[in-house]
Amino acid sequence: MAVLEDLWLPILLSGVFVFLVSSVLHMVLPIHKGDFSALPQEDKVLAGFRAHGVGPGAYMFPHCSSMKEMNSPELKAKLAQGPVGTLIVRGPGGVNMGKSLLQWFVFTLVVSTVVAFVAWPALPRGADYAHVFHLVALAAFLGYGLSGVTDSIWKGVAWSTTFKFLFDGAVYALVTAGTFGWLWPHAL
Repeated sequence: MAVLEDLWLPILLSGVFVFLVSSVLHMVLPIHKGDFSALPQEDKVLAGFRAHGVGPGAYMFPHCSSMKEMNSPELKAKLAQGPVGTLIVRGPGGVNMGKSLLQWFVFTLVVSTVVAFVAWPALPRGADYAHVFHLVALAAFLGYGLSGVTDSIWKGVAWSTTFKFLFDGAVYALVTAGTFGWLWPHAL
């Protein structure tokens, strides 16, 4: 495939650059420090989870199993009383940072590869930097930025948190676009 032959370097380097920039955004700058809050009486809540056998998974509460149940007076009362939410539970041991970082790096390569497949048929060899930058930035932002919006729409994630991830996505898109613009193949 000509696209992979000609664009393997910008795919690889943009993935590496986004990985490095994301490390700075998440570990050095305090942008995401307040994204999560502690549960009130966390020790008691966690003990209750363990006592009731809550395992890894995604939970919605109060939960209903059908559209019919959604209209039941019992569920409406639970919703009115609250709390209402979603909960992601991981297994014991917490986040495996090595595994998560590897998956994130693979994701950066996937986004860059998809971006290459979008840009290749749209831009000729020797396209000027501005055209490459523009198209690649838009395509990369779709991959990095917009995916988190649904978390605010459907899962109740604070819009302020989503806006921070949109900012991250824009930065990653600009890094990707700059890399592709710099390394776009010259005209034959």
